[in-house]
Order: sequence, then C-alpha cells, then structure tokens
Amino acid sequence: MSIRVQALTKLYGQQKAVDGISFSAGPGVLGFLGPNGAGKSTTMKILTCFIPQTAGTASVCGFDVIANPLDVRRHIGYLPESNPLYLDMYVKESLGFIAGIHKIHEPEKRIATIIEQTGLGPEQHKKIGQLSKGYRQRVGLAQAILHNPDVLILDEPTSGLDPNQLIGIRQLILELGKTKTIILSTHIMQEVEAVCNNVIIINQGKIVADDTLQGLRNKNINSTLEQIFISLTSN
Repeated sequence: MSIRVQALTKLYGQQKAVDGISFSAGPGVLGFLGPNGAGKSTTMKILTCFIPQTAGTASVCGFDVIANPLDVRRHIGYLPESNPLYLDMYVKESLGFIAGIHKIHEPEKRIATIIEQTGLGPEQHKKIGQLSKGYRQRVGLAQAILHNPDVLILDEPTSGLDPNQLIGIRQLILELGKTKTIILSTHIMQEVEAVCNNVIIINQGKIVADDTLQGLRNKNINSTLEQIFISLTSN
C-alpha cells in the first residue's frame, strides 16, 4: 500500500481534530469525505508533512512522515484547496520554477509532456493571473504531478468549476488514478461517484465508513451516496 495510517491523532489544545484513525490506500482514487471540521484537511496536512501528528504513525511509499519527510515529499504531489500560485509568472515559467525545485532531469521535455497532459497548451504563454479558475486548477495539478509522484493528494480540486472545466479535470484524475494512489477530498458527491474506487467518510475526527463505493451501496440499498453521507455524519 502506498499510504498507511495507524492510530493517527492530532490535538489542538483539548480538541481532537483527528481521533485515532487507521486506513491504507493503494493505486486508484480514494474519496476522502466528511463535513467541514471533520479532520480531512488535518489528515492531509499530516500526510504531506505540513504539520506533525500528536500520536500514531503515517507513512507514504514506506517512508515515515516524521522520520523521512524529504523522502515523503519526493513521492507525493499536493494540490491544496487554496491552490497557491505565483500570479505574475507565466504558466510555462512557473512549471520551470517547480522543475528546478525538484531537480528534474530534462525539464523542458517533462514540462512539454505535462502541458499536453493537463491541456494547458493554449494557455502556456499567459500569466497565471490572466487565467480562468479552471485553468488555474490545471496549473496547480500540473505542478503537483510534474515530478511524477506515486501519490497525489487533492483537496477540493473541482471546487467552483463550470461543467466543462469539471469534466476535463475529472478525466485527468481518472487517467492519473490508473497508475497512482490518489486521495481526493471533496463535498461533491457526483465527483466521488464518477472517479472514486474506494470511499472513507470521517466525522468528528473518526472514520465512520471505509469501503468500496459498491460496498457502501450494497450496505445501504436504495440510498444515494449523499443520503449515506448525511446518515453517517448528521450527529
């Protein structure tokens, strides 16, 4: 498994943002769902080495997030919900900057491949600040996958996109999920049903469901994913 989490806990003062959760994930797309404040972003920040856990362990591709943070970062691509970008940079220039950070071999060749893969060709010579939200999301994804990581963590990657932009990003995630382990956090249930193989639902810092999408449906006959989500997180 690319990701292993065991008894992971994160405290903020007396509050348990994450409460002893355990799960694993391999190649494919894992939907990581929960209401606001459930612990999703905290878990993702721990996996990407942005913050340390209070207790428990987490590893990415066999590397512990505390003991081997640089190795974890080499194997992981992260698109946070805020998608921070240098708006004054040109698209191709920004990818060159990221390629330099990762010391990518033959960066021009890799950048050309990623521009084609993410559909950024028509926009590659524009400043990021001139792009629509859909294309900015593509730039964020391009930066996250430029170093060809084994694991991708995507926090609300389709938030605020129009239907055409959404379909493009969805197809890209599906394609990437054939070879990579992807954790996809979203509030859009249609996205989960369209791209995810497995689903974890977290509520008040605890995992309340961990199953395949089909398995969840089989256990909750005649219920939509939205209805299942509400029944597990309404308390």
